[in-house]
Amino acid sequence: MEVMLLSFVGPSVKEEWGVSGGAEGLITSVVFAGMLIGACVGGLGSDRYGRRAGFLFTAIVSGVPGFICAFSPNYATLLALRFVVGLGLGGSHVLPTWFLEFVPAENRGSWIAAFTCFWTLGTILEALLSWAIMPILGWRWLLALSSTPCFILLIFSSVVPESPRYLCSRGKISEAMLVLERIARMNNRPLPPGTVTSEPKRTDDNYDPSVTTVLLMTEDRLDEDTSTKSNRKNTFQAFWSRDLIRSTLLLWLVHFASYFAYYGLVYLISELSSVKSQPKDSSLYINVLVTSFAEFPGLLLAAILIDRIGRRVTLGGMILLCCAFLAPLATQLREDLPYILSQHWSWVR
Repeated sequence: MEVMLLSFVGPSVKEEWGVSGGAEGLITSVVFAGMLIGACVGGLGSDRYGRRAGFLFTAIVSGVPGFICAFSPNYATLLALRFVVGLGLGGSHVLPTWFLEFVPAENRGSWIAAFTCFWTLGTILEALLSWAIMPILGWRWLLALSSTPCFILLIFSSVVPESPRYLCSRGKISEAMLVLERIARMNNRPLPPGTVTSEPKRTDDNYDPSVTTVLLMTEDRLDEDTSTKSNRKNTFQAFWSRDLIRSTLLLWLVHFASYFAYYGLVYLISELSSVKSQPKDSSLYINVLVTSFAEFPGLLLAAILIDRIGRRVTLGGMILLCCAFLAPLATQLREDLPYILSQHWSWVR
């Protein structure tokens, strides 16, 4: 919600404070700059201090500055506070990892697609909230109310368990087992029989997949393996090994391109809407709602296909489908692009 509200706040800030189109766009840019730093800090911090720590980092660093943004006396203050909000939002990338560490490996792809639905749901709720608040109370109230979910997260922080996989990687075997037992009780299921171990070699004569659960690291194995710090270092080095460097670079490129296209389209739609309407016009909210609801069929299709036909085929097919449906948008863009460029170029000059 904190990311998507920028589509609605920018035009109103531009109108109230009389800033240029480029200055309006900078409000969005500083959030993503903060996210770039926050993603590194949140990822490394969650590996060192736990997934719940990353969870709290996101909730506090996003929520508190997000609420204070509503009282910004000038453009510079708003810009600085939105950057801090971005730091917290960058840590939110830890949450899918945390979620997947509780999900069976055989259908992990489908579950992450289902998990992404909540992002889309947040976008829809933000559009509805903006539609209700902006025409009456203005952008300051929208900023204050949009920070509310971050504070709600703090209430649930004591309920959500730490990742057993993380606990085991830190040598906290007993705590990891307590979490697994709690999950088993909640689901009315016994824990699977066998020995918990960490990445056993299949050449091991003692390895039997029917009685061995590949999840945790026993204390004996923990002593035999290298330290946690060494393991983490080896993990980073593995990404640049001869076997993985190609996949690493390609995945980074795909991830960058996907987010570039996604946010580009979202903010382009708001820009196209504001060209021919005022910030309080309902067309902006309707356009965002339509595009957000359109994500659900795509997520459903991805959830069905990803564990059946594979990640690469599903991703490639969905990208081609997206490109095909972008053609009609190009017609509208051709009419309004000169005006949009003139507005932003005036700020650059």
